[in-house]
Amino acid sequence: MVTLHKGGVYLVNGTELIADGPEAAACLAAKTGCNVTKQEAAKQTIAYGILENHNTSGNMEKLRIKFDKLTSHDITFVGIIQTARASGLTKFPIPYVLTNCHNSLCAVGGTINEDDHMFGLTCAKKYGGVYVPPHQAVIHQFAREMMAGGGKMILGSDSHTRYGALGTMAMGEGGPELVKQLLNQTYDINMPGVVCVYMTGTPAKGVGPQDVALAIIGAVFKNGFVKNKVMEFVGPGVANMSADFRIGIDVMTTETTCLSSIWKTDDQIKEFYEIHGRKEEYKELNPGAVAYYDGLICVDLDKVKPMIAMPFHPSNTYTIEELNANLTDILADVEKNAAVSLDNAVPYSLKDKVKNGRFYVDQGIIAGCAGGGFENICAAADILKGSYIGNDGFTLSVYPASMPVYMELIKNGCAAAILETGAVLKTAFCGPCFGAGDTPANNAFSIRHSTRNFPNREGSKLQNGQISSVALMDARSIAATAANKGLLTAATEFDGEIGKYKYHFDANIYANRVFDSHGAADPDVEIQFGPNIKDWPKMCALPDNMVLRVVSEIHDPVTTTDELIPSGETSSYRSNPLGLAEFTLSRKDPAYVGLAKDIQVAQTAIMEGRCPIEAKPELLPVVQVIGKQFSGLSKENLGFGSTIFAVKPGDGSAREQAASCQKVLGGWANIANEYATKRYRSNLINWGMLPLLIPEGELPFKNLDYLFLPGIREAVESKASEIQAYVVKEDSLVPFTLTMGELTDEERQIILKGCLINYNRVDG
Repeated sequence: MVTLHKGGVYLVNGTELIADGPEAAACLAAKTGCNVTKQEAAKQTIAYGILENHNTSGNMEKLRIKFDKLTSHDITFVGIIQTARASGLTKFPIPYVLTNCHNSLCAVGGTINEDDHMFGLTCAKKYGGVYVPPHQAVIHQFAREMMAGGGKMILGSDSHTRYGALGTMAMGEGGPELVKQLLNQTYDINMPGVVCVYMTGTPAKGVGPQDVALAIIGAVFKNGFVKNKVMEFVGPGVANMSADFRIGIDVMTTETTCLSSIWKTDDQIKEFYEIHGRKEEYKELNPGAVAYYDGLICVDLDKVKPMIAMPFHPSNTYTIEELNANLTDILADVEKNAAVSLDNAVPYSLKDKVKNGRFYVDQGIIAGCAGGGFENICAAADILKGSYIGNDGFTLSVYPASMPVYMELIKNGCAAAILETGAVLKTAFCGPCFGAGDTPANNAFSIRHSTRNFPNREGSKLQNGQISSVALMDARSIAATAANKGLLTAATEFDGEIGKYKYHFDANIYANRVFDSHGAADPDVEIQFGPNIKDWPKMCALPDNMVLRVVSEIHDPVTTTDELIPSGETSSYRSNPLGLAEFTLSRKDPAYVGLAKDIQVAQTAIMEGRCPIEAKPELLPVVQVIGKQFSGLSKENLGFGSTIFAVKPGDGSAREQAASCQKVLGGWANIANEYATKRYRSNLINWGMLPLLIPEGELPFKNLDYLFLPGIREAVESKASEIQAYVVKEDSLVPFTLTMGELTDEERQIILKGCLINYNRVDG
């Protein structure tokens, strides 16, 4: 199904693979008639060509990327624009699309969601952007339909910004990286590795894109095979998948922790652009005659079977056949893993889902940027046709990814076929993916064609004693399960026909409803604010020396951004930095906020010109112990704040608030064995937080300990490879060593200034 090959590999003429090694050069010479160096071949990947065309540094080892377009949704664009405004924004320099697909329901907090929408509309008018109203399209579907272009690059403030199947290299990052683009700055990274995803065969009937995606994720996530690399999809199997099918695989590459993705393109992608009235955006993309890749993933589409990703991660994958054959063992493993993921906060068991030896689920959802595509829903309709979901506890909801898709489903009869079963057809909305729509009952089990199944992504709340859980599946097997009234069923068991439906895109739907400035800014427009939309609080520069208190210690193998700052109804407060910060780590470590605030009072006192010891007298013995070894400390050269330790933080969403909420509560650093994603580490840096690293093993400190970092400002300025730190004991300092990894000069300046806002602030 999926096999991994470590080490480099050459791809010859897009069809033949040659492993790197002592005999590779001779073999290549025999095949091509010329000598090709590894360095030359590495420049022949599709990814290299696109990155080269967007790099402004003149050095392909140190990239400074300028993107063609930007895209955000309604739980990110307010903070991004507020940050850019504080830095002197007068006009969007490139096309910037503001979609409204996350806080669409306006069901939490009174007017605050719609206030954000009006903020977005007026900003699109004032600065020259595009505004997509609620329920019209989810962010990534609109981008596919109206923004993607062959050879282009798009940056989005959502982690699933992936349009590689359409020939567009796209990346999902935290909001500050979009701010940089709005201020005509660059996205700075080292040249990433490129991994070949070589596809052969043809998917079987009943196998969908989510099945292929989950098979790949299960093979590469835990071993970090593609972490921070580009996945390049090639091989003869690509031609055996439609554009929609490829898109469905591509969007899930985010869950591998890769940096981005790109696919070879062909007539099927050309037809996609033609259908959407943008044929000029198509570009044929293929690797060169000899292309070198840093790794190889072989995907045999013939062998892919219907998959299921069990709670609580997309990489917890099994074939549905395997799960049904080994229910007792696999469910026991899931329950064991749940005890770790949920910290034993609530009882969790799936054994009650087994009836007469078969597994029954409580809910099905087909939705969002992964599941809500035209072909997915048409296939589900064919499988459901003539069945009904029953009048018991099982429910099925289907969310088309855009109004044009919805309209075509109505016209071709698939909408009626779905509704006849008792299922519900809803508008374009991302809620089921992040816990703001169709929350199941307590102890219920939901199967979803969406992107993630982390704890609480379905909307339950551990802190209230609630727990439900999600497994990821393809729309086809969800439909087969629904047709069996919740009995877990692989779509390959369906013996009817799954048709091929022609798609017709109705451009008038957007033309009549979407505001498009066509790049023309109107500075006379007044931005419409709401009472929940707040400015970022004042943040100071990095002090010369730092006292940090450890206020949370997390030893889970991976800590997700959902655990750092929960999604769901908290998303409505993302326009209010201090209000949202109250939810930080609330589902993982409820004591965090109080402890962070407790030490923050000392730094606040310094910023107000007061004595930090008077503000927090408990610090006196800490400072006295430090003073025995380090003299001359004062409020002019000493800062106070908090830090957390987590083994591997930052998997999942691109949300900058996972870092900014810590910062507005006085956080100055994270300490980790490694960072799960580049985007989370970038979020820390852009909010002026130190991305500290410590080797695996027993920690020299524990939760609630005070740490002292002498000369931390000088260490950042001088590019010190190691940072000397101390644990403050009752009467002594115990030394240990930290590192920060590679930082660009700009990143160092952002940390020294205290955050990206300070770095760019026009008033100095």
